[in-house]
Amino acid sequence: MSFEQFSIIDSTLREGEQFSTATFTTDQKLRIAHALDEFGVEMIEMTSPCASPQSEADIRAVVRQNLNARILTHIRCNRDDAVKALDTGVHGIDVVIGTSPQLMQHSHGRSIDQILDLAYDVLGFIRAQKPDVILRFSTEDSFRSREADLWRVYLAVSSWGFANRLGVADTVGVALPTRVYELVRQLVRLTNLDIEFHGHNDSGCAIANACAALEAGATHIDTTVLGIGERNGITPLGGLIARLYTLDKRYVAKYNLSLLPQLDAMIAEMCDIEIPFNNYITGSSAFIHKAGIHAKAVLADPATYEILNPDDFGLSRHIAIGHRLTGWNAVRNRAVALGLVLDDDTIRHITQHIKARADENPMQPHEIDSLLIETAVTS
Repeated sequence: MSFEQFSIIDSTLREGEQFSTATFTTDQKLRIAHALDEFGVEMIEMTSPCASPQSEADIRAVVRQNLNARILTHIRCNRDDAVKALDTGVHGIDVVIGTSPQLMQHSHGRSIDQILDLAYDVLGFIRAQKPDVILRFSTEDSFRSREADLWRVYLAVSSWGFANRLGVADTVGVALPTRVYELVRQLVRLTNLDIEFHGHNDSGCAIANACAALEAGATHIDTTVLGIGERNGITPLGGLIARLYTLDKRYVAKYNLSLLPQLDAMIAEMCDIEIPFNNYITGSSAFIHKAGIHAKAVLADPATYEILNPDDFGLSRHIAIGHRLTGWNAVRNRAVALGLVLDDDTIRHITQHIKARADENPMQPHEIDSLLIETAVTS
């Protein structure tokens, strides 16, 4: 696989529920699921039905919507969990167990031999109960696991023939893109299964790691809206879209990009947070140009300083002019937008006036408009 062929597994309704201020109601989960489906994500991952009675009921409610996206649930490597998951009617089950020394000691307390015995039992049971279910097996904390342990587990699971997909998880955000690439590339070479990457953003590498996984041949990437999740969250949906868009717009043409601002705004409201000013695509500063030299070039050709076209996301750019860094081309553009006819010398004079005023306090847009209109009327 490559950048041309991949699927997004959006985990806002699973990983996202682990975010500090996320407590989604059933109605909110339905809204989120429908919005993600309309955006075009291929799969939606939900919290384990074992988490709570309401979690189980919410999975059933989303499954009943008959969305285009396949509905998955995420469970421990445990037969009881598998029984509950199968009963919900989900299209896919994501099984996970920790393989790092830290998790083997402090989480489940099993050795690699015991993990393999358990995995064989659980995966075999699921496949026997529902032959057509989408089945993924993932190691947890893959990048702090011993390499020999990882390969014992992955090669064994691959050989059994139960799973459709293997998962690689940077659970604590410790991996570098080169390490992600190497592991995924080896999995692609040594197994015939799809490969999923789940990357946390504790050290700011989630998007880069996701792209490294795709470059190496991964078929599925986990995301959440705004990147919400445990601690600093995981690969943000918008960030992944932005990164792939800059490589080739065709990579993300299958998604309804103009819905991304609505998705981000909805999750921000539900979690009672602000969209960061520098958020990918939807941040308040994402398409604001300020410096005079930048504004001049952008007015001539936006691609000179914009690698993302705001029109493709249902957004627009803004040229800020009420500050000391403004240039006369930006001021002239505003005059033209107002339908005013002012010669270049007059525009340059107004620009110097704005700069002088802005040395004390930036001018507001309405003040500049008034200044331009008054000058046009009196000149």
